[in-house]
Parts: sequence; C-alpha cells; structure tokens
Amino acid sequence: MIINNTDIAITAVSPKNFPSDSLPEVAFVGKSNVGKSSLINAMLGRKRLARTSRQPGKTRTINFFHVEKKIYFVDLPGYGYARVSKSESEKWGEMVEGYLKKRPQLKRIFLLLDIRHEPSANDKMLFEWITHYNLPFTIVATKSDKITRAQLQKHLAIIRRALGTDEPPIPFSSETKQNRDTLWSIILESCDYNDENF
Repeated sequence: MIINNTDIAITAVSPKNFPSDSLPEVAFVGKSNVGKSSLINAMLGRKRLARTSRQPGKTRTINFFHVEKKIYFVDLPGYGYARVSKSESEKWGEMVEGYLKKRPQLKRIFLLLDIRHEPSANDKMLFEWITHYNLPFTIVATKSDKITRAQLQKHLAIIRRALGTDEPPIPFSSETKQNRDTLWSIILESCDYNDENF
C-alpha cells in the first residue's frame, strides 16, 4: 500500500473539535510509549507525521490524520504514565472513552500492546471495556523486532492468555514494517474500501 496524500487534520481536546464530515475512522490506543505514533508513521510511509518521543505521555490530545481524503487515522492519548496527576489521567480516560463509545464514524480500534511484556492491568481493563461494549477491534503486538523469531509464538501466547482471548495478536514492527500489509487489509475492509477504490 502506497500512501501519497496524508496530513494531520485536527488536534482535538473535546468532541466539538472532532471532524464534522462522515469519513470512516480507525483508532490506535495503548499505554504510553507502546509505539502508536511509530506505527502510524510506518503505516503511512512517513517519518515524522505523528510525533514520536522517548518521553512517555507525549500525546495529550486526540489527533486526526487525514489519509488520502478517505479515512482518518486517530491517535489517542496513551494511558498508564505515572508522572501525570490523577485528575489529568482521569480527564484523558474520559476523553478516550467518550470518543470510543460515542463516535459513529469509528470503524475499528487497534489495541496496541508491547510484545515484550505481559499486558498490564490497564491493558486488561481497556481490553475488557472494548469487548464489553462489543466494539470492533484488532490486537497489535508492537516492537516485534525486539524479540527473536523463536520467541514470537511464546510472547503472543502470553498476551492471549493474559487477556483471556482467542483473538490472535498481530505482531508488528515499525522498523521492519512486519505485517503492515495485513493491517492495511483490515483497515480497508473495516472501512468498506478495497485496493481498487481506495
């Protein structure tokens, strides 16, 4: 998939700032520093469209990226960063939950988990929340280049077991672009597009 036209359309802090058109949206959510911005950049073939940082908790707004004037990629604030105040953390949670639960344009949620670690309590809570509301989702195991190929199935099994799901996580690397095409296929299908009409 070659993407020629993309830009950051809107940086929002409340629903009144969200895009007013009806284009389909796919959202990327996960804990701080799980690699959301790196994944978005890799998916779009850009290096610095979504800002990456070594400092967790950098994304504090909901960022909408316009892709080929047909889809929005939505970068949601990371959760679980200890250095933010409790009130600020709660505010982020309300903003993210409000978007995920009430946004009719949302076609799929990509839940990002670091393949090297067992899902945290916050990861499990978000997974249970998504499944409780029966929202369409895909689990993505990021940073797959950080483990060996021999370790891959073991780490994917740990994630499945911790979440109590048969849903197979998709390993992804923003460095090697592993499974970029697989994620694009899921995105296009979720948004009622295909290779011909996108």
